[in-house]
Amino acid sequence: MISQFFVLSQRGDNIVFRDYRGDVQKGSAEIFFRKVKFWKDDGEEEAPPVFNVDGVNYFHVKVVGLLFVATTRVNMSPSLVLELLQRIARVIKDYLGILNEDSIRKNFVLVYELLDEVIDFGYVQTTSTEVLKSYVFNEPIVIDAARLQPLNPASMFMQGTKRMPGTAVTKSVVANDPGGRKREEIFVDIIEKISVTFSSSGYILTSEIDGTIQMKSYLSGNPEIRLALNEDLAIGTSDYRSSSGSGSVILDDCNFHESVRLDSFDIDRTLSLVPPDGEFPVMNYRMTQEFKPPFRINTLIEEAGSLRAEVILKISAEFPSNITANTIIVQMPLPKYTARATFELEAGAVGQTTDFKESTKRLEWGLKKISGGSEHTLRAKLTFSQELHGNITKEAGPVSLTFTIPMYNVSKLQVKYLQIAKKSSSYNPYRWVRYVTQANSYVARI
Repeated sequence: MISQFFVLSQRGDNIVFRDYRGDVQKGSAEIFFRKVKFWKDDGEEEAPPVFNVDGVNYFHVKVVGLLFVATTRVNMSPSLVLELLQRIARVIKDYLGILNEDSIRKNFVLVYELLDEVIDFGYVQTTSTEVLKSYVFNEPIVIDAARLQPLNPASMFMQGTKRMPGTAVTKSVVANDPGGRKREEIFVDIIEKISVTFSSSGYILTSEIDGTIQMKSYLSGNPEIRLALNEDLAIGTSDYRSSSGSGSVILDDCNFHESVRLDSFDIDRTLSLVPPDGEFPVMNYRMTQEFKPPFRINTLIEEAGSLRAEVILKISAEFPSNITANTIIVQMPLPKYTARATFELEAGAVGQTTDFKESTKRLEWGLKKISGGSEHTLRAKLTFSQELHGNITKEAGPVSLTFTIPMYNVSKLQVKYLQIAKKSSSYNPYRWVRYVTQANSYVARI
């Protein structure tokens, strides 16, 4: 069981606080925030998701800039508590439509009512949005999405400062549209996080895709849905041997939501389900089959005397020209004796930023967007505070890359069709399907 649950803003303000058992001191939120803000243990930049202070275990996740925290004095499974925090954030988002500080403050009565139903005396009761609709009757105060600062949505897939875009839905599952009508629509997102490690010569050492098919339904009456995937989809080694053609999509393993029926999945790769209320993962999958990485990173370091060096970074976008990647950030640790760095961008560069983080000795290069098939280069001239000792390439790097590519997926897994059981001949709800690829760990060694 957990003792306390609270939500803090980036400033450390207490937005929500619930004490379930009374065995942890009242100032725990302040202790937690001070510890996280000034975390310097073992040279780490950020506090780990679980740590202990004076006999109290603190668990936390970051969701769209908010800290969701649980405390306990007993020895609990960290993965269970972290999953609970993610699910609480998801339930609150389902009810409020938009998850941020403003929406929680304006709907604090509804949020506390939800927390009282989700957790009782520290023990979890349910985290199902559909079940909670039978017990929670407060209507949300809807926040106008047009007034919000632009953020990448899908808070459920955010870790630290990384956000993974998911559904663009900002509606509550219990509130109707203006005029009292409910718009019939369903959203499906295929979200893939890719991990790639390149050797210093550019060869791929490791590659993996962690994907999820995410769904959010606003269909009245909960009609049955049939979702068809690639017919040549193969799962596991036995399917791999029996699959034919180089274009086959081969997954190492996958799992499905409890509402999914797999009666015809082995025959025609079709999933049948009655979607529950709220946002939920229809299918999670993992793939380690070789795939073409969306970016190539080339790094060259040239010494220019004992106190100077030049770094040349080039990134190449190896995806179709009609696709555009957003929010690309290139980071490269520099030798600890680097005193200064000056940057030179290519001629005509637009929407690019450069920075040298002196405290962490890190080079940062940001690009607002990159079109497929293009190349971009950065030159950085380094000045050192002492003469070189050893090989500079061993003291710099590796180069890491973060990015988001809408309407593109590396695995080639596709939703072929989305069929909704008709209640009448005129019933034709809106269907929205999107693909998103984002870097999980994209690293090139020097």
